[in-house]
Amino acid sequence: MSLLDSVTSVLFVHAHPDDETISTGGLIAYLASRGIRVSLVTATRGERGEVVAGPLSVLAGTPALAEERERELERAARALGVDEGFWLGEIPARAPGLPARRYRDSGMEWIRPGLAGPAADSEADALARAPLAEVINDLMAVLRYVRPSLVISYDAIGGYGHPDHVRVHDAALGASRALTIPYAEILGACAADAEWFDLDAERETVVAALRFHASQLSVDGDDVVHSGGQRDPIRTAIGLRLL
Repeated sequence: MSLLDSVTSVLFVHAHPDDETISTGGLIAYLASRGIRVSLVTATRGERGEVVAGPLSVLAGTPALAEERERELERAARALGVDEGFWLGEIPARAPGLPARRYRDSGMEWIRPGLAGPAADSEADALARAPLAEVINDLMAVLRYVRPSLVISYDAIGGYGHPDHVRVHDAALGASRALTIPYAEILGACAADAEWFDLDAERETVVAALRFHASQLSVDGDDVVHSGGQRDPIRTAIGLRLL
């Protein structure tokens, strides 16, 4: 029996544009192919992301980067089969009665290879500095709007420690529990109490979606090459664990 057997709609919660494709692209495409409604909340525009060397590198550190990443996300989400996407802090992903706000990419610093931590220069409007209760209330608003069968987001360390990923985990889990909606955390390796999905049949769709995030990465064979030159295998397998 699979944890997806009775699921009719899923809400994914991610921190930045490209996270949805890198970590869950195969799963999104798989769910969409089965007729399961997929919604996506993205918390920031990834304003502090590095940019791949080339024609888009002039966008680094400018407001135009956020605009480009919005366009990239829209195209990638469409390629994966996402039915509807929302920005955290904007209706319907904003608590009733509050003016819209824009959560900013908090940035990060590498503590050691594979593990990130908070940036020393995060700005006042950064997601990681926002009150957790405010972020939870915003996510509760969109959960009431979408009414998903399942919420999927990061594990407690956000996969690799990025402060925005950690804040998204804490808020998405808090909102899900407040509304008694099942929450599944994303795992990169199989665990005894998790379900593993090998979704290599969705590779072509994932690669197409990855290519839309051209400011942040490139595809080289079976690898994703990030703006900083790091290489990771294209991820189609994923573990999910209910919390």
